[in-house]
Amino acid sequence: MRSSLRALPFLWGALVSAALFAAVYLIFVRSYIGQIIDERAFAGADAWKGAVIEFAHTFLNALPVASVVIGAVIAVAIVLVRRNWLVFGVAVGAAVGANVSTQVLKYTILSRPEKGVDVGLSNSLPSGHTAVAASAALVVFLLAAPKFRPLAAVVGSVFAIAAGASTLVEQWHRPSDVVAGMLVVAFWGCLAGIVLSWLHVPGAEPPVRSRLWPLVWVGAVCLVGSIVALVVTYFSTEAGTEHLLVAYAGGVAAIVATGFVLAALGNRLYRRLA
Repeated sequence: MRSSLRALPFLWGALVSAALFAAVYLIFVRSYIGQIIDERAFAGADAWKGAVIEFAHTFLNALPVASVVIGAVIAVAIVLVRRNWLVFGVAVGAAVGANVSTQVLKYTILSRPEKGVDVGLSNSLPSGHTAVAASAALVVFLLAAPKFRPLAAVVGSVFAIAAGASTLVEQWHRPSDVVAGMLVVAFWGCLAGIVLSWLHVPGAEPPVRSRLWPLVWVGAVCLVGSIVALVVTYFSTEAGTEHLLVAYAGGVAAIVATGFVLAALGNRLYRRLA
């Protein structure tokens, strides 16, 4: 009974993550106006990338190896200290599931209808690079001791945000692709929480209070900014004008908001699991 109660928040988290993923896909991939808004941010990245493009290019080239190698080294070091092999297996399983499902969703299940916005381009949602970075951060977060999870959440979210934003700057992905990639990892993180709630006995330590309210506030401000940018982009499109900088800034703000809010919520969900 107690295991069921502990698993319930994670179940809700998985359902909400899946629902938000579906909403992002339906709005920004399946609808005409959603494609327009996403494409404005995509074009804005090309127009306003400036010197950031060099960092994005270098970061993305190193990302796959860095995520696997650095994540693996940190994970193994934590496991050797904490001896939490069960959590290690669940965490790796969640990371593998997130990355495999990302590729299956993008190339097999989801499609991008042609609506005259970006003719000929295939579906690119969700972002694989974002999923790799976020899943590596998830493994470290799950393995970390409860008192270190807030730090792991902050560092991991910044890493995932940098990866996602870089794919936009490099014009490999649109903002919706990045947000969707983070939501896929969040979904698998919640599934891992369900499994650990049933299999893993909570430690004797008291629940760890969330120390990530600054992330929530920054995420909330960015979320409001992204909504304002979305509305401005929508009405400018209706009027036949373009505000590429606004759309680009709104896309980046949406990525930051998603990364920080998911990190804060994940930290709170896991506060009772050792």
